[in-house]
Amino acid sequence: MAAAQIYNMLMDYPHNVTVKIDGIAASAASVIAMAGTKVLVSPVSMLMIHNPATIAFGDHAEMQKAIAMLSEVKESIINAYVLKTGLSRARLSHLMDAETWMDANKAVELGFADDIMVRAKAGPEDAAGEETDPEKDEEETTGKPPAADTSMLFSRRAVNNALLNKLEAKYGREKPNTIQTQAKIPADDTGTGRSVDVLMERLHLLKN
Repeated sequence: MAAAQIYNMLMDYPHNVTVKIDGIAASAASVIAMAGTKVLVSPVSMLMIHNPATIAFGDHAEMQKAIAMLSEVKESIINAYVLKTGLSRARLSHLMDAETWMDANKAVELGFADDIMVRAKAGPEDAAGEETDPEKDEEETTGKPPAADTSMLFSRRAVNNALLNKLEAKYGREKPNTIQTQAKIPADDTGTGRSVDVLMERLHLLKN
């Protein structure tokens, strides 16, 4: 809620607002950043978006109220992201579900930022030995750098899915029955290891 108020104050400001992300704009800070008329990111900065979270206590009715509240908060956050990026609500929702981390290039690519900050060039000294107009140097601290060959977008869900896909490709997706599992793996077998299918079968049994 505090981030929403800061966002609204910046949006109501009658002049241009430049937001500079020099470290990390994560969670609620990413919402505040969307209020910038121009959003600049450091080459080494990060931006992270995810679903809102809360702590709730009570019976099932109270839990349902908390779920409904979180859904509405998420929709309000997506409103800010849509205005800045132009991405669809569905895509933004998926990015939030996956807790997505973006480097500077990816933030610019997806529209969360407008440009990447670059180092100011040292100004030539005048006849008196003083540097040139510092305001001019400040203007040179921004500007599009050469296009990056790669950009980085990380999400825990994507990593987990990629790992599971690789394990399934190597060990297969068939789940052996309990008799086959007991026959193939002796009780005292600790040196040869167990297949992923066997471990998944045992995990399933423990859950039930």
